[in-house]
Amino acid sequence: MSKNFSFELQHVEKYTGARAGVFHTPHGDILTPVYMPVGTQATVKGVYPKELNEAGSQIILANTYHLYERPGDELIRAAGGLHKFMNWDRPILTDSGGFQVFSLAKLNKITDEGVYFNSSIDGRKHFFTPEKAIAIEENLGADIIMAFDECSEYGFTHAQAEDAMNRTSKWLERCFRAKTREDQALFPIVQGNFYPDLRLESARRTRQYAVDGIAIGGLSVGEPKELMYEMLDLIRPELPEDMPRYLMGVGSPDCLIEGVKRGVDMFDCVLATRIARNGTALTSKGKVVVRNGKYKQDFTPLDDECSCYCCKNYTKAYLRHLINVGEMLSSMLLSLHNITFLHKLMADMRRAIFDDCLTDFAREFYLKYGNAENK
Repeated sequence: MSKNFSFELQHVEKYTGARAGVFHTPHGDILTPVYMPVGTQATVKGVYPKELNEAGSQIILANTYHLYERPGDELIRAAGGLHKFMNWDRPILTDSGGFQVFSLAKLNKITDEGVYFNSSIDGRKHFFTPEKAIAIEENLGADIIMAFDECSEYGFTHAQAEDAMNRTSKWLERCFRAKTREDQALFPIVQGNFYPDLRLESARRTRQYAVDGIAIGGLSVGEPKELMYEMLDLIRPELPEDMPRYLMGVGSPDCLIEGVKRGVDMFDCVLATRIARNGTALTSKGKVVVRNGKYKQDFTPLDDECSCYCCKNYTKAYLRHLINVGEMLSSMLLSLHNITFLHKLMADMRRAIFDDCLTDFAREFYLKYGNAENK
């Protein structure tokens, strides 16, 4: 570990190997396992920073590519970095823009040197290299920054996936050479698509660069969940024990549980706020599509086991009304609730790890949540 970061592995659950720890960063400690809300544009959509604090958010994400486009990383550096710019005094993680290379594939051209792409905003041409990605992330000033990588699609041939993995490995070396700030932890990313030999090879190459943490990318990109779990089981023995393991882009309750059972410490996903904007809530008894007609005269809380502001003060009938008339308060309340729900899930799993009863906890959760088919 570098001098500004350290990780304490406090307990390993004796039946699953799930981990509970503390990740010490320049902007505070992170208790793991942890779910990290996504604030793409330097804000978690629809939720005040004060509410995030009260809900238990320990760290949030921001997006390198989008902030580079607007308002510009140089402007954010001039403002004192992301923490001051967005008034968030806890840890921040920025991705590298690698996933946007994947998700905006129609706009880009990938070469060994870097990625040429047209802006999704105004069509202007840009060229992203590993060195440029690191320079942007250093301007943004997050505590944790991600290496620039190529996320290959589910369905790629072995040859295509191998090319992407090799390119990611070469870019990783360049990222580490380009990094200059000691107050930022650079996480390398394991790729390899869904080919066991490539996943293992990528994990072995990547761990050589893991100083403060390691990430697992290229999962939850449209594949069956069981296949994702197989990849996690496969590479688990290759991952360092003494630093956080971050599974990128995963945030549904079942995937969080299965990831924790497989030794993952950190997760992020836009799911919580995205489905909230569509009128869906995560509750202790499963998903609730609040806009449905059956809730028109339902004057009970969204989740009677939740103590968030939404559940303590409003009914399903009121929330349904807000959704159906297009009031933004519905998205705000449901987003706050969903984030609170996932934070509580992680805290409950952390306690279960210390008590060596995570398997029992998961079974009970699935039975109540409506996913009893999960193990």
